[in-house]
Amino acid sequence: MSHAIAKEWGIGKVVEVNEIRATICFNDGSIRKITSSHFRSLKPADPASYQAPVKEVPAVKPRRRVASPKAKKPSL
Repeated sequence: MSHAIAKEWGIGKVVEVNEIRATICFNDGSIRKITSSHFRSLKPADPASYQAPVKEVPAVKPRRRVASPKAKKPSL
C-alpha cells in the first residue's frame, strides 16, 4: 500500500485490517493506523517494492574515564 498524499512514508505492508482501521508498517519505520474513513487515500503498490525498515543501531556512547585512586599522603 501507499498513501496518495503522504508519499514520504514510502510503501507499506498491511499488518492488520478490521472494520474500523488498517494497521500498516511503512518504509519510513513507522507503524500507522489508518481509519476506515481514509481507506480511499490508500493505493495498491507492488508487493516487491516493499522493503522492511532498517532498525537503527544506537550509537555507542564513550565511557567516562574512571580516575585512578589518588595515593594517600603519609601523615606526620
